[in-house]
Amino acid sequence: MALPARQQLTYWGGTAAVFTLALWGLGDVILPFLVGGAIAYFLDPLADRLERLGLSRAASTSTIALVATLTFVILALAVVPALVRQLTQLVGIAPEVARRLQSFLTTTFPSVMEEGSVINETLASLGQAVKARGGELASGVLSSAMGVVNFVVFIVVVPVVAFYMLLDWDNMVAKINGWLPLDHAPTVRRLAHEIDKVLSGFVRGQISVCLILGAFYSISLMLAGLNFGLIAGAIAGGLTFIPYVGALVGGALAIGLALFQFWGDWMSIGIVAAIFAAGQFLEGNLITPKLVGSSVGLHPLWLIFALSAFGTLFGFVGMLVAVPVAAVLGVVTRFVLERYLEGRLYKGLTSGQEAAPETALAHEPAED
Repeated sequence: MALPARQQLTYWGGTAAVFTLALWGLGDVILPFLVGGAIAYFLDPLADRLERLGLSRAASTSTIALVATLTFVILALAVVPALVRQLTQLVGIAPEVARRLQSFLTTTFPSVMEEGSVINETLASLGQAVKARGGELASGVLSSAMGVVNFVVFIVVVPVVAFYMLLDWDNMVAKINGWLPLDHAPTVRRLAHEIDKVLSGFVRGQISVCLILGAFYSISLMLAGLNFGLIAGAIAGGLTFIPYVGALVGGALAIGLALFQFWGDWMSIGIVAAIFAAGQFLEGNLITPKLVGSSVGLHPLWLIFALSAFGTLFGFVGMLVAVPVAAVLGVVTRFVLERYLEGRLYKGLTSGQEAAPETALAHEPAED
């Protein structure tokens, strides 16, 4: 016999409350496990494909781990130092950028840049503020990302968690499947399949889009001669995960740096702008439709709200779980809406009886 609806709501509400309290109180502690689980989820289709090619699950997981380790080492040795160096140099030249911008605005718009104006005072202090707080900002971002978890421990724990979760992923899914309440198992499985479809279509696809666009922007901007092309491309690619933000922030940063470096050389500035125009064309017409799809079920505004809300409430851990939670809420909302459209509240049924206009007309006496 199925549980009453009120009792079911109590159980599911209690589960949601426990999840929220765990994020609130143990966010920094569970961070490595969340990241490791996300990596395992991202790589599970690749492991399944290697299994279909004849490898065992252990061999597939070991192969993926070896390739991932080599990739991480290459990036750590070749890319990360260059990113840090360019970021340091960019912070260092911030006062000069602000000074040139102030000089340009003073020459072009003298009435706006009068002595004592808000814009004039803001630009005068902007460069020094960025330089003084640039290092503090970078360390603050890193600190907020890692929380109380030591960086070395984080680097060690995440690969271990990802390896074992990837190794046992199919067994864990089968075990959880066996724990589902029998009365609701078909519905839960259907919803879980839809959630997995949304996540696999968005998360795996969007991460691939970020990597491709980040590489495209970085390589293209460096070939164009932009001094900080690597950092600008990395920022643009990384922020592509948030709708519209990557293109706006990355494009503004790259074009602003091009104006600072190539002032008067409009060909070089145009090349930088063309690179971002080409990147946006490729993203909107080729890369995103191919890797993400057009109907993953996550509206950009809903995604931005989820990232902002969970980031504010739970910090960096909240931003990690924002997309999965947004996917779950989206699927559950659509499910509830389907039930509502099929129910009496929407259709206006009374005691299970529906008015039949044709039948009612048939029993009306004919007019003479």
